[in-house]
Amino acid sequence: MPQPEERTSSAAWLTGLLSMFEAEGLDVPSLLRDAGFDPDSLHRQNARIPVDEITVLWQLAVARAGKPTLGLQRELADTHSNTSTVGHAMACSPDLRGGLERLVRYMPVISDATAFSMQPDPRGCWLVMEHTGGRLPIPRQRLEHALLTVLMQCRWLTRRGVEPLAMEFVYPPPADDREHRAAYRCELRFNADANRMLISAAALSLPLPTHHPELGKMHDRLLDEQLELLGQTTTSTLVCAEIARRLPHGEPRRQDVAAGLGLADRTLQRRLQEESVSFQALLDRTRRELAQQYLAEQRHTLADVADRLGFVDTSNFFRACKRWFGLPPAQYRARIRATLAAVP
Repeated sequence: MPQPEERTSSAAWLTGLLSMFEAEGLDVPSLLRDAGFDPDSLHRQNARIPVDEITVLWQLAVARAGKPTLGLQRELADTHSNTSTVGHAMACSPDLRGGLERLVRYMPVISDATAFSMQPDPRGCWLVMEHTGGRLPIPRQRLEHALLTVLMQCRWLTRRGVEPLAMEFVYPPPADDREHRAAYRCELRFNADANRMLISAAALSLPLPTHHPELGKMHDRLLDEQLELLGQTTTSTLVCAEIARRLPHGEPRRQDVAAGLGLADRTLQRRLQEESVSFQALLDRTRRELAQQYLAEQRHTLADVADRLGFVDTSNFFRACKRWFGLPPAQYRARIRATLAAVP
C-alpha cells in the first residue's frame, strides 16, 4: 500500500479539540463553517482530517478567542483530549515508559502528521515531538496544547503528580510566560532545536495501576491493523522516517538507511521493488515534505533549510524547489505568507 501524500488526523481527536474550544467560550459551529468543515464528516466512522485544515481551524480559534495561550489550561487539556484506543493501549503498559513507547509507536493512528520519539538523557528521557507533511506552519498553540495533553495523560496513567523536568520549544519566548509556567510547572526554554519534554527516570519507572498484558495485546492488534490501513507499516514509510532522521547530517545512502532499519541493502531493495517505489523517489518525497515545513517557519534561513535537507549547496536546493513547487524557495515562502494572510 503506498504512503498517502496527504497527512491527516483522526476525527475522534479533533472532536476532543472542538470540545476544548467550546469550553473556552468559542462558537464551534461558526468556527467549523468558516474553516470550511462539513460537521457531519466528523462523525463518519474512521474519518480523517487533512493537517492543513486543522491548522486553519487553530488559527481561526486563536484569533477569535483573542487568546495567544489558547489550549494551555491544564483542566481542559485533561478533560477534553481524546486519544481513544491509543490511550487504552497506553494504560495497559507496565509503567509510564512502556505507555509512552506505545504512544511513539501508535501516534499515526491519532495523526500521521505528528511523530514522537524518545531520546535518552542522564536525567531520564526527552519526549520529542515533530510535525511533517503540511504546507502551512503549525501554530505554536497546537504544539503547546499537544505537549500539555501528553503531560496530563502521564499524570492520569500513573495516578501520580508527574511533572516534567524541563520543556523546550523552537519558537521565541512569549511576551508573558506566566500561563506557560502555570501549565508546565518546570524550567522553560525557547528558541531551542526541538519541541520536547524532559521526563525524569523516576517518573518513567512509575507502575501503571491499569497494567493489563492480555488487554494490551488486544489493543495492539487493533492498532496494528489501523496502522496497516493507513499505510504506516510499509517499508516505504519506515524508509522515509529513517531518511528524515539522517538528512541533517547529509544526504543518506541507501546502504546506511538499510543498516539503520536492521536490513541488508539487497533486502531493502527487494522490498521497495515490491512496493513499486525507488529509494531515490522516497528521498525526494521526504525532502519535499520537510521543505514545506521548514519554509513555512520563518526562523529558518534558506541556507539553514538547504542544510537541514542534506543538500551539499544551496543551488541544488533552489533547483529542487522549482521542481517541487514551481517556484524558488524565497517565492514559495512568500506564497505561504500570502496564504496565511488570506485566512479569515
